Amino acid sequence: MAIKFQYNKTSLNDLDKQLKMRNKALPTLKSKESALRAEVKKAKDSAADYEQRLQALVRRYEYMTALWGEFDTGLLSIRDVDLEITKIAGVRIPVLREVIFEQKPYDLFSSPAWYADGIGLLKQMSQLSLEYEFFRHKTSLLDYARKKTTQKVNLYEKVQIPGYQDAIRKIKRFLEDEENLSKSSQKIVKNRQAAAAAGQGKEVAV
Repeated sequence: MAIKFQYNKTSLNDLDKQLKMRNKALPTLKSKESALRAEVKKAKDSAADYEQRLQALVRRYEYMTALWGEFDTGLLSIRDVDLEITKIAGVRIPVLREVIFEQKPYDLFSSPAWYADGIGLLKQMSQLSLEYEFFRHKTSLLDYARKKTTQKVNLYEKVQIPGYQDAIRKIKRFLEDEENLSKSSQKIVKNRQAAAAAGQGKEVAV
């Protein structure tokens, strides 16, 4: 990325402000990147934990697979999901507070005895499945924010800050050269004026 500038003090002051702003922001961006990286790992670990718990629950009740053909699927449904929004390192993240189930009544005498256990199992599996999906979504949101922050850190650290520093050096060098040239020119003019004045003094003396 080429830094646009002009060889004057106004441009130098502007570049200096931009450089100071980025140097000040860089440590904050690095801290945010580090925090997001840690949160991404935590979210991934939590998602993996919920997935393992769900798989373990499924394996534990594999013996009931043949019975599900008898189950009335209309007995249990998810009526609502209670969410809240929290901020992690500046990123808005949905958090699952509660899964609200709607359970229809059924005849305890005419229904199979395992229905109560089956409904409890379905609630557990639904809860774990939703928790898993929420942590997967959380991981995705945090990782996206981390990548954007990393890009900004790299942009500041590897492109813009060195670019502004280089541009400032060039302007300072140019202004110094211009000042030296101006001083040299003034000195030459003074020497010529002094020589001219000395020559006029000799003529008057004659």
